[in-house]
Amino acid sequence: MATDMCCADYLDIDLNAQKLSVIRDGQVCRDFIVSTAKNGPGEEMGSECTPRGWHKIKAKMGAKAPLHTVFSGRRATGEIYTTGLAAISPERDWILTRILWLVGLEPGRNRYGPVDSGWRYIYIHGSPDDLVTSTPQSHGCVRMKNNDVVALFDLAVVGERVLIHE
Repeated sequence: MATDMCCADYLDIDLNAQKLSVIRDGQVCRDFIVSTAKNGPGEEMGSECTPRGWHKIKAKMGAKAPLHTVFSGRRATGEIYTTGLAAISPERDWILTRILWLVGLEPGRNRYGPVDSGWRYIYIHGSPDDLVTSTPQSHGCVRMKNNDVVALFDLAVVGERVLIHE
């Protein structure tokens, strides 16, 4: 992708720092801690790695949903996350509060075929807050604390570019 995109508004996800920065007019206007893939960076389908490169927000889900709303298949389940619910399903990969679905922009790197971020269902999403500790722990997505993902959801727009890098 062209390097001139770096001057435009975008979201910057630094895998080494486990940080998401909102860039506006070439300046960082907001930072959030995140947790990306425990398997590290990678683009292959089934790898449970976080894909690198330029992406864009394909869709936003969960507007006005209550904090800690549980999602499955990008739909609210009717559940609200609690530690009691977590105890019943300890292995569940919790997707909470809001979803920003990413699609890759770089054919052969993160778009089309076995490296397609959209087909891999890579999201920026809420997670139990205690699982977002600046330590890679996810199954490939970018996890955020619930209040943080609400704030980001309100700032970000569909079509906005997202750079994921080491």
